[in-house]
Amino acid sequence: MTQLTAKASASLDGTIICPGDKSVSHRSLIFGALAKGKTTITGLLTGDDVLSTASALRQLGVTISTPETNADGQYVAQQVVTVTGVGLGAFAEPGLPLDLGNSGTGARLLMGVVAGAGISAVFTGDASLSGRPMQRIMTPLSQMGATFTARDGDKLPLTVKGVRQPQSLDWQSTMASAQVKSAILLAGLTARGQTSVTEPVASRDHTERMLRHFGVDVATTTHSDNSYTASITGEASLTAADIIVPSDPSSAAFPVVAALITRNSTVTVTGVSINPYRFGLYQTLIDMGGDITISNERVEGGEPVADLICRSSQLKAITVPASRAASMIDEYPVLAVAAAFAEGVTHMPGIEELRVKETDRIALMEDSLQRGGVDITSTHDSMTVTGAPEQQGGMTIDAQHDHRIAMSCLVFGLASREPVTVTGCETINTSFPGFDHLMQSLGADIRADQIDADKKNHKGNT
Repeated sequence: MTQLTAKASASLDGTIICPGDKSVSHRSLIFGALAKGKTTITGLLTGDDVLSTASALRQLGVTISTPETNADGQYVAQQVVTVTGVGLGAFAEPGLPLDLGNSGTGARLLMGVVAGAGISAVFTGDASLSGRPMQRIMTPLSQMGATFTARDGDKLPLTVKGVRQPQSLDWQSTMASAQVKSAILLAGLTARGQTSVTEPVASRDHTERMLRHFGVDVATTTHSDNSYTASITGEASLTAADIIVPSDPSSAAFPVVAALITRNSTVTVTGVSINPYRFGLYQTLIDMGGDITISNERVEGGEPVADLICRSSQLKAITVPASRAASMIDEYPVLAVAAAFAEGVTHMPGIEELRVKETDRIALMEDSLQRGGVDITSTHDSMTVTGAPEQQGGMTIDAQHDHRIAMSCLVFGLASREPVTVTGCETINTSFPGFDHLMQSLGADIRADQIDADKKNHKGNT
């Protein structure tokens, strides 16, 4: 449904498995394609973004089995997909543009692959992705020998002409970006010599972990000033290796925050990635007094995972360290919701990257929560929220097809006095297919508006 409404819920209770980690899912498909042999992936996220990456890889000559769906097309947990890789340097040149839909991760990582594959490819996407900047990827990959032609200089549609053996590169990045780092390392797999990326602080390290899982030697160093360097030696080879995808901490954030701000709630989310470069939100919620128990810690597919037991909490405001931004950049919208119900003033600095996501997430969250009666202000790189035990709600929000804005506002509606209606919800399927059904299983009052249901029934009766 394109429109959902959330109403105050008496309590949330239950144990759930959230969809697989989107970052790991993208990489498991790409690395399986780069390896020779068959890779079996368990728990792959089947959201639209990941399916776009799978479709693009098929155009490059990779065989990927079709994900399952159940009778109503909803998410199937722990599903198994196989990738038959072609190996480095063996990709086919696509006859049609690679349409990555809404997926910035898929687009940017595959640009790195194509840059070092000696083929040309045209990248396209939806209106949101076509408005996102690609210069941060184009500049280092150009120095490695790839050439680019893009709309308005750095926008999709964009053509990449790769080289068979790129120049190795020692890239000093001005930002902590896993997408930039990963694109360079992927191109560097076919380069001669060492390719390194140094970031001002470490971004999420799924690429480094997965390269090791597939047999590539990766060196990583955290320097005295907290900058971080990842290096590989080119002319590498990858060996097929099975992967278990953990639950996505960015997706788990929504039921977790919902449990914390909804009275009389206890929610357990199993098998969530607790990768230290992805754990910033949960550490922040714990610092705010959130009752979150981390249990059954283990390692699956090279990634640390655990079960999270979350209970209703009276949150206290804090200033979130700017150094955490890279580890939780996608979770700030739902953190703003948690802050709305916390006692005191929560300040979130160092988040300018939110301005260039699927939407300007700072501006859209500020506008959305203000409509619901929340005292929230912003600067170019920060949000500040003055919380209260109760919030009014009662607004209709256009999420502008941003999945994280849509889910964040629906979580707000579960604890506010008046219902919250969100339009533009169809892109929730990019990262969290079946979100409304999974939340309903916990007791959340989230449903498609009756007008949408009536239209569906009418269509079925004609």
